[in-house]
Amino acid sequence: MSDGPDPPRAPGAGGAETGRPVLSLALASLLEEVHAHSGAVYLLRPDEPVLEMAVMAGMPRAFAAPWERVGLSAPVPVADAVRRRRLVWVGGEDEMARRYPRISVVLPYPFALAAAPVATERAVHGAVFLTWPGPRPPELSDRERDRLASACHRLALELERAAAENRPLGREPDVLAAPVSGVAGTPGSAEAARMVSRLPYGLVSLDLHGRIGFVNAAAAELLGTPAGELLGTLPWVSVPWLNDPVYEDRYRAALISQRATSFVALRPPGDWLSFRLYPGATGLSVRIGRARAVTETARTAPRAVPAPSRLVTISQVLSLAGALTEAVSVEDVVQLVWDEVAPAVGSQALMLLRAQGGRLHVLGHRGYPDAEVVKRFDGLPLSERIPGTQVLGSGVPAFLGSREQLERLCPGRKEGPDGFAAWACLPLVASGRPVGACVLAYAEPQVFPADERAVLSSLGGLIAQALERALLYDAKHRLAHGLQQALLPHSLPALPGVEAAARYLPATHGMEIGGDFYDLLPARPHAAAVIGDVQGHNVTAAGLMGQLRTGVRAFTTVGQGPHEVMGSTNRLLIDLGAGLFASCLYLRLDPARGRAVMARAGHPPPLLRRPDGRVRVLDLAGGPLLGIDPAAVYPATEVPLAPGSLLVLYTDGLVESPGVDIEDALAGLGGLLAEAGGRPLEDLADEVVRHATAARDRVDDVAVLLLRARGDG
Repeated sequence: MSDGPDPPRAPGAGGAETGRPVLSLALASLLEEVHAHSGAVYLLRPDEPVLEMAVMAGMPRAFAAPWERVGLSAPVPVADAVRRRRLVWVGGEDEMARRYPRISVVLPYPFALAAAPVATERAVHGAVFLTWPGPRPPELSDRERDRLASACHRLALELERAAAENRPLGREPDVLAAPVSGVAGTPGSAEAARMVSRLPYGLVSLDLHGRIGFVNAAAAELLGTPAGELLGTLPWVSVPWLNDPVYEDRYRAALISQRATSFVALRPPGDWLSFRLYPGATGLSVRIGRARAVTETARTAPRAVPAPSRLVTISQVLSLAGALTEAVSVEDVVQLVWDEVAPAVGSQALMLLRAQGGRLHVLGHRGYPDAEVVKRFDGLPLSERIPGTQVLGSGVPAFLGSREQLERLCPGRKEGPDGFAAWACLPLVASGRPVGACVLAYAEPQVFPADERAVLSSLGGLIAQALERALLYDAKHRLAHGLQQALLPHSLPALPGVEAAARYLPATHGMEIGGDFYDLLPARPHAAAVIGDVQGHNVTAAGLMGQLRTGVRAFTTVGQGPHEVMGSTNRLLIDLGAGLFASCLYLRLDPARGRAVMARAGHPPPLLRRPDGRVRVLDLAGGPLLGIDPAAVYPATEVPLAPGSLLVLYTDGLVESPGVDIEDALAGLGGLLAEAGGRPLEDLADEVVRHATAARDRVDDVAVLLLRARGDG
């Protein structure tokens, strides 16, 4: 299902944290109804196409940190649910890896997820997602689906009522299960503590955030840290040799999958301890003991790193790294930074900059309401004192939390140069050299703590690598397509008795070019036309295409017939030794006698529209592809061409596409020609390529040559 335009938004969505926890209560009730483990409510901002997480339940918000702010075009379930106005169901980790690989990279654990829009018939207000531990059936049950839809609709109506009463709802406190304070029929807390203290192995209780709430004496001894120094801390922070992302990952895996997990860690200098984590709705119980046997794999486990790890850092970097692997052009990089980075860090605008020829150039931008503001930066001398030029020159990031800080860095710029109030300016350095700068702009003053600066700097390195590849792609793309356009005819000659029009469209996938070609030759006694496609999508194919086109012209000039031209071109291609094949269709036109003589070498058959509007595919005899057999024969076929007849020659990119049957494509093309074939030829040429390519991306080049016989030949 294709994505439509941005959905209509409800007024007043988003905003500050509110008093009555409407969203929290609705989410908690929904989790209970469908027996989900965790979930969140997102609200659609009224001023930008962004979903903001308003409340999360069942899991720490840090687990969803990369998706606290989500652009509507982002490839994540909640954004898909809003764009498509329907439920999105992901039944397990395999399906998540297939459909949403960026999420799977960050959360590679067994869980299922449902996302649904919070909407009425009038407007979309936001979205909800829910998760269940472990794999689930391929589809939600009808009961679960109905309850989820009803709950989302009720929540949407509540949001509309709140907006109408001028009490817009916004962020609320997250809903986390409280630890059980006591259990009926069990010993009191003092006796329970004495019982636990007598156990020979360590016991530790972690809350949902990973903080230590209880530790027995055996655990404190095994960890080598007094119990008083452990309480309230994260074990991978307070115990230096547990400071490893691998161990923190086991905690996340246990909470998300709700399955027991374990790992073995080395306590210096040589003691191996085993950790077994048992998850529940309120946290985890951890059993610690001495490892009886340690495999060679455990002995080579990663050692502790000197700096504490942060889930947000890991998640942000992994998510963007996965996204940037899909970027091909500079425009792709700009869009991905806008979709992935800007929502996550709360930025309202961005620019990608590059230094070239001593001047500043804007490679792309998003979020600036006035395009004239951006134009003022493009072409500025690098000596101009603005944050972008400063960062490009020094290679050092600049974090400007207010206009006062901007004034200190760039005197004379007291008023924001772009109308914003804070900026994060990141140098983009790849392979040891600067490739540009990324400027993230904020509407309100900001505080950039050290950890956020570290995250942004890390993301800048990933953006730089993608931008370097994209700049190279764009340069090759311009060069290659410039070469191909130079090899194709710039205009078609006027021929007596024949009207002609042609179109060429490059593929929308891949960075190489194709070998599609066409030509119209005003030869004597009869004009000729040719269309063909050289195997491959690279500069070699384009160069070979130019040689074949020149060869066809030479063989036509010396008076060879269609079958002879095809045979000579076949031998030429073999003699060139390129090891490539080509399809080709060549014809001589004789409009005065109402005929055309054609020869075909493995090329798609042309279509003929008769003056009465009937269309048929010409079943021409033919030979093999050019470049295979030097002794190949290419028989010629004569076709009636009455005044008003239309011949449609094309390459396979017009009718072939993954998932589309070629017979259906030809039938659709024939229907278009029957209905619109009498239109002016230039208009018809536009309509032919528009009809064939509007519903799909082009995985191959497209060439079309239309020939209409007139009665004045």
